[in-house]
Amino acid sequence: MILLSIKSDALSPAHQRRSLQSLKARIQLICIAMTFVNLTLPESTTLVQSQLLTTVGRKLLLESIQADLRPEYRCRIEIMLLADLGESQARICEALGCSQETARYWIARAHSGQAHNWNDPPIGRPKTVHADYLERLKELVSNSPRKYGYAIQCWTAQRLSKHLATELGIQLSSRHINRLLKQMGLSTKTKTRESQESN
Repeated sequence: MILLSIKSDALSPAHQRRSLQSLKARIQLICIAMTFVNLTLPESTTLVQSQLLTTVGRKLLLESIQADLRPEYRCRIEIMLLADLGESQARICEALGCSQETARYWIARAHSGQAHNWNDPPIGRPKTVHADYLERLKELVSNSPRKYGYAIQCWTAQRLSKHLATELGIQLSSRHINRLLKQMGLSTKTKTRESQESN
């Protein structure tokens, strides 16, 4: 049986004072070790003294970090793995160059058993809305929702948001949809007034 035990308290004080980049090196060492043993270690094998993650959660993150990931996804995984090793939030932020808020958020996700959701859509500003999105939004608002299989008579910003998220993969808030409509001189209410006037 191969036993890999990498504990933060097992490092000598001299090693602990070294560059914060050694934290990232520790994750890489674990990944190399996992690749070397081809991820076929028995469940009873202890890879790391876990602080937050389950064995399955840690294994999932270690497998995922080996893939070619977007930088923000890699950072999320590294935050959770370093927190699992017992590193403080401050040291994680220094080592990875991430904000306190980002580290706090992903450490909390690991605490709550949500580490497997590391690839959730990025937090913050929505993706850039492109011309195709705006054109499709305009087309939808100009037609009845019934044309698209909905039982409702007029669009709501929330329904438009869900429809476009399914169709184009860009999720925007209802508030953002209303802002875009206003910028184009449109509104979900306009269609309602027109239909009432025609009756």
